[in-house]
Amino acid sequence: MENKGQFSQLQNVPVHVGFIMDGNGRWAAAKNLPREAGHREGAAAARAVAEAAKKLGIKYITLYAFSTENWRRPPAEIAALMSLLEETLDKFAKEDEDGVRLLFSGRREGLASGVLRKIDRVLAATAGNKGLVVNLAINYGGRQEIADAFAKLAAAGKKKITEADISASLYQNIPEPDLIIRTSCEMRLSNFLLWQAAYIELYFTDVLWPDFREPQLMQALVEYGRRERRYGRRAG
Repeated sequence: MENKGQFSQLQNVPVHVGFIMDGNGRWAAAKNLPREAGHREGAAAARAVAEAAKKLGIKYITLYAFSTENWRRPPAEIAALMSLLEETLDKFAKEDEDGVRLLFSGRREGLASGVLRKIDRVLAATAGNKGLVVNLAINYGGRQEIADAFAKLAAAGKKKITEADISASLYQNIPEPDLIIRTSCEMRLSNFLLWQAAYIELYFTDVLWPDFREPQLMQALVEYGRRERRYGRRAG
């Protein structure tokens, strides 16, 4: 009943929401569990959030799954993350009965060939789907994305570069996010969607990512609906 009441309060549901999924390690530490357990529960949270987003009418979500800076983590943790990523991709491919379409944003260089094959297979398998678009930011960095866009334009011989040219040359040509949600009460973008975030709304919560589910998403959307996005215009 509480969720229904909250749903009635929703206004201006965002088209695209980005998620900085932070707090897996702290969640595990608080429960005296290995970090891998936190990452596994975080993957479950990502799937639950995708289901909730679809239910609430969000059209696109971008999940910050693995940043270019995450390569600095211990090799054992990276290996566990990549194994979990492959497992999650398999689940999307096998259990996709609702038309979810997956996209990939990030650099292919540095990812293992097995991971790339899995990504390519799932992208191809879901390419024709018309439901929620789940954009996976893997081996992703916002500065790198902008640099790669300029490199792409330079290689094409572009001399006079406009904002529209850059936007069209990013990893994915999809609507810019309306809202970025970051969990675990860290208040920074951490190199996530820097170009796209020029006028984005930001929402921070102290909930750790493994505990983030539909009620927490609803709370963020209610707050988003109270805001007035002016894009430089005067209020009113």
